[in-house]
Amino acid sequence: MTPEPQPLVCVHVAQGQMQAHLFKSLLESEGIPVLLRYESVGVVYGFTVDGLGEVGLFVPANRAAAARRVLADPVLLPDDTEPPTV
Repeated sequence: MTPEPQPLVCVHVAQGQMQAHLFKSLLESEGIPVLLRYESVGVVYGFTVDGLGEVGLFVPANRAAAARRVLADPVLLPDDTEPPTV
């Protein structure tokens, strides 16, 4: 029997694909699955202003607290990356 799927919760909104993939990799390295949600125009044209470059990081609801803890831990981030505000 497969477990009931968890609803997805947005734990952070990144500014651009590079930042989003950095945080996605960080969360996945901790065993937390991540789904990125974004407008395609931001990818096609490289826009990062006016919300077009925003990328939502969604995780299963039962892993949201753990994901927020990981994102808030400055030790796990590269030296030049600011911790996200959630």
